[in-house]
This record gives sequence, structure tokens and C-alpha cells, in this order.
Amino acid sequence: MTTAAPNETREFQAEVKQLLEIVIHSLYTDREIFLRELISNAADALEKLRYQKITNKEVLDADLPLEINIELNDQDHTLSITDTGIGMTRDELVENLGTIAHSGSKAFLQHLAEGNKPDVNLIGQFGVGFYSAFMVADKVTVTTRSYRPEAVGCVWSSEGTGTYSIHEEEGLPRGTKITLDLKEDAREFAKPETIKRIIKQYSSFVPFPISVNGEKVNTIQAIWTKNKNEVSEEEYNEFYKFIANAYDEPLMRLHFSVDAPLAINALLFVPKDNFERLGFGRMEPGVNLYCRKVLIQSQSKDILPEWLRFLKGVVDSEELPLNISRETMQDSALMSKLRRVITGRFIKFLSEQAKDNPEKYKEFWQNFSMFIKEGAATDFTHQKDLVKLLRFESSKSEKGQLISLQDYVKRMKEEQRDIYYINGPAREVIEASPYLEAFRDQDMEVIYTHEPVDDYILSQLGEFEGKKLVSIDRADVELPDVNNQNGAVLPEDKVKSLSQWLKQVLGEKVSEVRESKRLSESPAIVLNPDYVSSSIQRMMQVMNKDLNAIGPKVLEINTGHPLIKRLSELSEKDEPFAKIAAEQLFDNALISAGLIVDPRSIVQRMNQILERALN
Repeated sequence: MTTAAPNETREFQAEVKQLLEIVIHSLYTDREIFLRELISNAADALEKLRYQKITNKEVLDADLPLEINIELNDQDHTLSITDTGIGMTRDELVENLGTIAHSGSKAFLQHLAEGNKPDVNLIGQFGVGFYSAFMVADKVTVTTRSYRPEAVGCVWSSEGTGTYSIHEEEGLPRGTKITLDLKEDAREFAKPETIKRIIKQYSSFVPFPISVNGEKVNTIQAIWTKNKNEVSEEEYNEFYKFIANAYDEPLMRLHFSVDAPLAINALLFVPKDNFERLGFGRMEPGVNLYCRKVLIQSQSKDILPEWLRFLKGVVDSEELPLNISRETMQDSALMSKLRRVITGRFIKFLSEQAKDNPEKYKEFWQNFSMFIKEGAATDFTHQKDLVKLLRFESSKSEKGQLISLQDYVKRMKEEQRDIYYINGPAREVIEASPYLEAFRDQDMEVIYTHEPVDDYILSQLGEFEGKKLVSIDRADVELPDVNNQNGAVLPEDKVKSLSQWLKQVLGEKVSEVRESKRLSESPAIVLNPDYVSSSIQRMMQVMNKDLNAIGPKVLEINTGHPLIKRLSELSEKDEPFAKIAAEQLFDNALISAGLIVDPRSIVQRMNQILERALN
């Protein structure tokens, strides 16, 4: 390229005019991003200079500190940003700011020519972000001198229309100074409080000092790029309070770096409190996405799955391809890979915590179990690993003691083929229900679940380590016969006639009435003929506001229980009253299942039974 003559005015290349029009009017959704772009360019220039100092002994002004200075003049409505970086020669100024010499920019414009929207794929190379300055400035002046000892300083200026001027200037220090004469509607950017806020939001972790009118602004270090043994506990806590806007210390933290399949530095925190569980509304994602310490997405919705929205922290990857504005990600496949890697690493971390620090994991589970359950129910990529993180009480655990599905499997009886569970609002309610009777008699462990999502996850999973997951309120549960503790049972013919009579009385409420092989103490039990557990049906009752949204049940009767024997007699001698007793027997069984029953009919029926008993 031939060197331009001094004090020269030039036409922008046609593509640059087009690019300027797009950047100023169409590309950026928020004008304040111009400052992030200029700081990012300054940081790039400083990084390049640092490399040159290592590899090249001849560097102009070698003792200049590597820093970024922003000077604001609210009276003249100007903003200038100065770096002591690599600088530019005259030829580089013309190439970087006056023409498009990069294939990425050409591809971007080609995309536009084909009728695509401005937010298309484009790697954000040096020089393109610079044009964002014209969103807020009527005039932009660039004063620069290259690091090369023989280089002459130059001044470039333009009003962002069709031309720019360029001339040489003696006595300039190494680096680049960009001065913006702000537009009338952009004069807020000459105010220190505005600029400090923007730097804190987007550029707090740039690895070079940033000063505003002489005051250093970026005081928090990018500690996620350091080795763990280089960061103190105090630094971690200070960083967490900064990034999470918190006042207390985190419950857990995960700090890791990987090189494959992607280069990632991440620092993730679990807060102590779950404010969503406390009723403060749905959390917003709390992890910020960086590329080389420059913010790309604040509270990124893309970097982690929805169920990990409780995490706070930072993910930084140099491999992210960005669009021209750095506001959205280009490569969704790459983002998916990044999301899988980080999610998998965090799940592994929780597994390690559960094994090595069970008390800490128990505290985590008590506060954040809802998110792990949400993930197990919705994230099919990681479901199998998430299910291993689930914790439950059981019939063989002490109150408050939690077990995993793996713990259950390890202590299963040799002849046992299935993993059994039952749902109830509380441990005491479950243990008072008739469903556990057969399992107590057989000394078989039953997992206690307390929320509909628990049953949804287990039924959706179907099996764990080759063992079927079975809700014990299902009609098809196979168990050895229990030893009836109530003496002789009804004769077979009486059982048959009573079952038929009950089916006739209860009608569509039951699909079948049969003799129970699982009851030893209770008179009757209702079972689900399909795979929908009672807990799911309870939820449907509440959601639909319909007490009948439970479908027909299988009614099992304990033919050795005195109440059933008496009902058999009563059905032959006093059928009207026997029908009242049969209805109450069925409703009692529904209540034991935790299902909602219309209290008005129960009260009326109970009054009739009381009247009969008192007479």
C-alpha cells in the first residue's frame, strides 16, 4: 500500500459508508455499548504491545505503563479514551479505519446484500467496533503513534459522513487516543457517573487499569483467570459479593479451567439462600458471559439451562465467535457444547460434594432441591446424572436423614426386583397410611416422596440401575401375601358376593373390587389402575378444581378385618345402611391416599352413621 500524502482528505471506501450506516442506525440495541467496544479495542492494543515487548526488543517508549485513561469534559461535551498500546502507523490507520480489508466484514456486507438482517454472523475483528463511536459522536478524532521506533504520529478525523482527513504530527507518545465530540442527545456520556457505571457493568475485569479523570475504576480483578491456589478466600468472597450484589458469603463455589473440548475459565457460586423458594418471585439467570474478560452477555440466558438459574458467577471463553456488536452469539452449536460442558462439570461438582461433604450437600439440598428436581424433570441430556443427586427420606431412615437411589439399591434384599416409593405431604402422614403395611411385614424399604414432581421424575425415569421404580399405590404391585393378623377371613363365596355388591354400589368410582393380599391392619385401600400416582392426581384435582379428577380406582378389601366382615353381613340384612357404610369406607380409603374428598357428603353420611350408632 502506498503512503498517503500529509494533510489529506480521503473518501471512505463504499463498503465503509454502508457499514457506518448500519452500525449507527441498525446494529446496536443500546448506544452505551460504544464505550465497551472502545475499551475492548484499547485492551487488545495493550495486549499486542505486551506481546511485542516480550518478542521484540525495539519498542518505542518501552517504560510507559500499560493502562487506559478516559478524560471527560462536561463543558465541551467531549470524551477521550487513551491507551498506551501498540498504536498505528499511517498506513494502518487508512487500512483499519478507512477501508474494509477483512474478509469477515466483506462477508457481513454480502449477507446484507442478500436481504438478511443486520444481526448476522461476523467475527468482531479490530476496527469494526470502532465505528460504534459514531452512534454518540458528531466527530471522532484518532491520534496515534505506533510502537515502531521509526514511526511518525498521525491524526485521523471524521464526522462519519463520506470522508475522513489524515495528517502526520510530531512528538506524540506511543499508543492511541480517540476523542469524541458528543452529539447533543448523547451528552450524558461526558458525565463521570455515567461512564463509571458503564465500565462497572461491561469492563470491570479488563486486565489493565482503567481511569476516569484520574480515578481508577476497575478495582475488581478477573480472578477466574487465575489458578485456584493463587486466590485467597477473602478474594473469592469479595468477588462473589461484587458479582452477585450480595452481603453474605456463598454456600459453595466451583472454580475450574478446561482446554478441551473448549477453552473455558469459569467461577460459579451457590448462594446461601434461595429467594425463589422464599416467595420472592422467579430468579433471573445469574451467570455473566465474558470473552477475554470483556462482558458479552450479562445474566446470560444461553450459557446454562434454565434450572441452573440460581447460580451466580462468570464464564469466560476465548473461543466464542461473536457478531459485530458482541451482543449475541453466532454459533448456537458451539453455545450448546459450552452449555453441556459447564452443566456437566457443575453436576460432577455436586456429586463430589455429596460424597465428600455430605452435611454441606444436605444444606444445599434443603435450599435448592427444587432446581435439581426441575432439571431432572426437564433436562433429558443430564437426567441420569441429576437423578443420582436426588435425596429422600425412607421407611428405614431416621427422620431428617436423606438417602439416594444408589443407597437404596445397595441395601435391597437379594430377591427384591423393584424400587418402591410412596408419596405423602409429610413422613407422619405416609407412615399412618395403609400402603406401608405389607412392606413393614416383608421388611422392605420404601422411599418417601413429598411433591408431585418427585413422582413425575421417578415415573418418567422408569428404572434405576436396572431396577424398576414402582409407586406402591399402583394396583399391579407384586408382593408376597401378607400374614393376616385379624384371624379368619371371609369364605370365598362371601368375598365374591361382597365384591360384586360393592362394585354395584360404588359404580363408576371403582374399576374393580378385589380381596387384598397386602393389608394386615386396615379394612380397605384404593389403588391406581394406571401409571398416574395419587400425588399427580391430587395436583390435577387442585389445578382443575375438580374433586372427581381422579378416575376410577381399584378397591382392595381386607377380608379378615372385623369391619369388612360386618359389612358383608349388613349388605344382606340392611342394605340401605350398608350402602352408606360402603360409601364411607371408600371415602376413608381415598382420604388415606391423600386425595381430596367432598366434605359435605362425608359430614352428612357420618351424621347418619353416628345416629345409628347412638341408637
